Amino acid sequence: MLKRVFVAPDPGRVRLRFASRAVLGIGLAVALCGLVGHSLVAAITGGLAALLALFTVTDPTVRGQAVTTALLPAAGLPVLAVAAVLHDQPLARDLIFLAVMGAGVYARRWGPRGHALGVFAFMMFFAAQFLHTVPGQLPELYAAVALSLCASSTVRFGLWCYERRLPLPAQPAPPELRGRLRVTTRQAVQATLGGAFALGIGQVLSDERWYWAVGATWWVFVNTTSRGETLVRGFRRVLGTVIGIVSGFAVAIPLDGAAVPTALVVAIGVFGIFYTAAVSYSWMM
Repeated sequence: MLKRVFVAPDPGRVRLRFASRAVLGIGLAVALCGLVGHSLVAAITGGLAALLALFTVTDPTVRGQAVTTALLPAAGLPVLAVAAVLHDQPLARDLIFLAVMGAGVYARRWGPRGHALGVFAFMMFFAAQFLHTVPGQLPELYAAVALSLCASSTVRFGLWCYERRLPLPAQPAPPELRGRLRVTTRQAVQATLGGAFALGIGQVLSDERWYWAVGATWWVFVNTTSRGETLVRGFRRVLGTVIGIVSGFAVAIPLDGAAVPTALVVAIGVFGIFYTAAVSYSWMM
């Protein structure tokens, strides 16, 4: 399977350019956060924002991609603020987290733009849980997100905008409106219920890292449209998680926090995410 992932056809070297540009854009964003004196928490938040902007924004035209990227802060920063304010209010935090999860899946109703904005909003809430964000950190985090989106956009739309030379992808005929509404509504309800179950189980298993269970459930539902696809995505998510945990321990423990080797490993990981995403969900995870 590993061989199939890395030797799969790549017409026009699109996947190679996609992954290489991601490493450059995210690397520039994190480097700028460091140069201006942002904290590690802010640099991580900014790096995540850059990654999401480069990965989830998939409008068919470059102009559409630029508009969606410009809208990301409007979707993500208010959610980040709410997550920070509710940091020490577990019940309200959990309810809002599930609402953001359902809304993020439902946003697929509005096509690639809605999908990107929904993912960005959810991941900002998730990042706040992971980084234990509190209101006093918000100004710095807002600045880091803005700086990182500017950096990644400079790379994507300025230094390396290879999409301008590619033919526009064929767009499938849109489904009938009623059916489309039924699909997005059903998926949003399923994701919310699945997230509630995962949240409960996660909090029983760990008071500190329960949010990983919700995140895992989110990535199962966010790009699926049928029961079969959900089951396959769930299996691949589990497989990818197991491989990632084993590989992470095998690599991270010997590094012991060494800055340069760690940065290289992160860059390789980012490249792998973008390069394998279109071929294998398990290896991307």
